[in-house]
Amino acid sequence: MKIVDLKNIKKTYSMGKASVAALQGVSLSIEQGEFVAIMGPSGSGKSTLLHLLGFLDRPDSGEYFLGGKNITGLTDNQLALVRNYLVGFVFQQFHLLPRITALENAELPLIYAGKSHMKDKALEKIKDVGLAQRALHRPNELSGGEQQRIAIARALVNNPLIILADEPTGNLDTKSQNEIMAIITALNESGKTIIMVTHEEEVAEYAKRIIRMRDGKIISDEKKEIAPAKTPEPANISIEGIVSEGAKIKRAELADHFRQAFFAIISHKMRALLSMLGILIGVAAVIAMLALGTGAQESIRKQLASLGSNLLMIRSGGQHLHGVALGAGAIARFTFQDVDAISKLPNVKNISPSVSGSAQVVYANKNWNTQIQGTGISYAAMRAAVPATGRFFTEEEVRMRARVAVIGMTVLRQLFGEENPIDAYIKIKRINFKVIGILPEKGAAGPRDQDDVIVIPVTTGMYRLMGKQYIDSMDVEIEDISLMNAAQESIKNLLLKRHRLTMNKENENAFEIRNMADIKKTLEATTKTIAMLLGSIAAISLLVGGIGIMNIMLVSVTERTREIGLRKAIGARESDIMFQFLIESVTMTLSGGVAGVLFGSGIAMVLAIFVGWTIRVSLFSVLLATTFSIAIGLVFGLWPARQASKLNPIEALRYE
Repeated sequence: MKIVDLKNIKKTYSMGKASVAALQGVSLSIEQGEFVAIMGPSGSGKSTLLHLLGFLDRPDSGEYFLGGKNITGLTDNQLALVRNYLVGFVFQQFHLLPRITALENAELPLIYAGKSHMKDKALEKIKDVGLAQRALHRPNELSGGEQQRIAIARALVNNPLIILADEPTGNLDTKSQNEIMAIITALNESGKTIIMVTHEEEVAEYAKRIIRMRDGKIISDEKKEIAPAKTPEPANISIEGIVSEGAKIKRAELADHFRQAFFAIISHKMRALLSMLGILIGVAAVIAMLALGTGAQESIRKQLASLGSNLLMIRSGGQHLHGVALGAGAIARFTFQDVDAISKLPNVKNISPSVSGSAQVVYANKNWNTQIQGTGISYAAMRAAVPATGRFFTEEEVRMRARVAVIGMTVLRQLFGEENPIDAYIKIKRINFKVIGILPEKGAAGPRDQDDVIVIPVTTGMYRLMGKQYIDSMDVEIEDISLMNAAQESIKNLLLKRHRLTMNKENENAFEIRNMADIKKTLEATTKTIAMLLGSIAAISLLVGGIGIMNIMLVSVTERTREIGLRKAIGARESDIMFQFLIESVTMTLSGGVAGVLFGSGIAMVLAIFVGWTIRVSLFSVLLATTFSIAIGLVFGLWPARQASKLNPIEALRYE
């Protein structure tokens, strides 16, 4: 049975401006079970013919029939399937991958045949070539003859019909040469079709048919009259079946891709680490910057919470805001009657009148200048100021103008240190006040220390301490944040009516109503924008890291060109090669991303501990940085992966 039939095959190579006719109308038929040796001087076209026979190259013209089927028009991926199923290659240079064991080298064709579960076949073939005891050794631990035997085991693992041997003994000593030729002869005697290219007459003598070539033509075809030791059963070659089956099952498993990527990465540890370093720095910067931005938002939320939620702050026009006096014109002087009138408006939940000033405070031999805040009893609940220790003053104490005080943490530290201040007496403007509570710690709000304050009843502050007849400001708590604007308008109209004011330019500064909800939204929007800006700046370093990954992957493709040629020769499709290199790229960026998340979180913790900044590493920032690092691997690894997948297997195998 004719297993191979070539008709008028021509192949021309372009070398610069010159053209070289490698094959000039070659016609050749090979029967199943033959042992054919192709001989000729360098440049005769014998290697080109072998590559065409193994579907590694395409003719410029002519037809190729395999098992009676014309395969000239098959696509590259379909030819890869046919190579994997029907052909086994044995190369002069062995082409074993150095970073994996002999057994793993022999398993490679199984991976691309979708038969990873049949890896015991690889060990079986290694036993057949007499190297079971060396199966777990790497190629650099094997002699030349042993490496070639492993290459033969790899060629046999998918039980191909044809073995193509390109100078299989060219790099071996005489003893190893004889051992390899004994194995190849035994394979032919078992029914395998052997097609071998060689320069050496003594090697060609093992063959039953010798074809001699010169200048791209067959000049002689000599058959020896030797009866075959075993007549092979006629091969049932179904090209359509191979292509159809391969399209369904022939795909290297994801685990195999990851394993190959892992071996490729650890074989160049320093280069991989430097590549991952760029991604690590970028991700760490993103995590730290977003943590800083998120922490700032959290800090502002806490500060706003300390001011109270759903609050309207009403200030008299006579107050100085941010150090600047309000303009001239009518000034609304607030009284307790205003407080009572506002408290009766719809949607008003609580109201607290307030007066403020500063004074020297004395305890024992210590003194401290601080802010004095006179408030109503609702102040504690509205401003998150319920004492951490002790109590707040009562309605009765407000009415009686009691000389009681609740002190902030800064005042506590300055006057009392570690001493318990509850029930102790302090002097404010030479008037004795009893300390009844300690305010919760709130921290700084801009230049002002919110804990540097003493809170006393509003009536005590007005009439006993500050000599004021009017209230400086009022804090109004609204039942629901959605009602803030409506409540603000109601209060404004009420105050205008009570103080007989008209809203004109002259009276526009008579009083001011601040909506804390609006301020909160503005601050949060601002900090969010800053956080995103910081994250965007940090993302630039990720892009730089991605460019580094692309550069390294391009270098990797160049260094592993012969490996890519080998993988294609044993049946890897373009998609298999592309997927493997993408997996490598993503593995490096993801590893760098995970390390960057840990490093960035560590930086955030250091800032929190030593600098005192509020830091919060959010799940969103971790997911964002990790996803972005994977995307970087895909985007910047795509071009090198595509370059690798498009390599011509012949040119790749010849690459030095």
